[in-house]
Amino acid sequence: MLTARIFYSDEFVVPLPPGHRFPMEKYRLLRERVMDVGLAPSHWMEVPSGVADAQLHLAHDAGYVAAVVQGTLPRAEQRRVGFPWSPEMVERSRRSAGATLAACRAALQYGVGVNLAGGTHHAFPGRGEGYCVFNDTAVAVRVLQADRVVRRVLVVDTDVHQGNGTAAVFRGDPSVFTLDVYAERNFPFEKEPCDLGVPLPDRTTDDAYLTLLEEALGDALARSEPDLAVYVSGADPYEHDRLGRLALTKHGLAERDRIVCGTLRSVGIPVAVTMAGGYAVEVADTVDIHVATVRAAVAA
Repeated sequence: MLTARIFYSDEFVVPLPPGHRFPMEKYRLLRERVMDVGLAPSHWMEVPSGVADAQLHLAHDAGYVAAVVQGTLPRAEQRRVGFPWSPEMVERSRRSAGATLAACRAALQYGVGVNLAGGTHHAFPGRGEGYCVFNDTAVAVRVLQADRVVRRVLVVDTDVHQGNGTAAVFRGDPSVFTLDVYAERNFPFEKEPCDLGVPLPDRTTDDAYLTLLEEALGDALARSEPDLAVYVSGADPYEHDRLGRLALTKHGLAERDRIVCGTLRSVGIPVAVTMAGGYAVEVADTVDIHVATVRAAVAA
């Protein structure tokens, strides 16, 4: 087992109205399970610092950041994000991006870093959507590049929804390669160009998915030559996910994690892992899938 670091921010809870469909409780349950099953000793587990405005500005428009921080986002923009504005929402969003930045730094030091949240890949430079306020991957990568810690980065996104915000942030930037494996007919309905997209038909199952993933990952590695990889995993390709449209089993998803984390580590690339989406009918299933992702990361 590698030495690693795992970052969590579930104590920063966003207040949601009754009946809201976002499963906020999954983050607390995930942290508890990771500790209960012994995946991480206590000294691996850390609460991250939040990112500062200046760091957010490296990936987001200053006006958008100010509107989020000051609570002046128009109601239409709040509806697009999916969360009502609150000071807790701002702090949680800062901490989530901070956790991914910390996970990237840990990966560079130890080989692996994990954010038990993150993967907010629908946030654009000037707007949020799809439960994403700030784009944690984009912020982390831009901070590390500004600090001259990394030069080239590979983003591997296997959340069931295309990471349109991430693709938009890095469009035309040869220093960041975006590989995205997603359900073609799912949200967002207008896709953004990425470096290597793998759109999948509804109800794609394990074998077909894993074959395409392995091929695409090999291609992405050859083309990107990265100093660091960010793995936006996602529990939502699961066959019983409410927002998924694909048909992967838990076993298939665990194999996906093994392929991504194992392949990257086998060629010496540090890996920062984020959880991204997961909306299973039973929240325990989502937690099971995320736990398997963490297991694959720390064992790669």
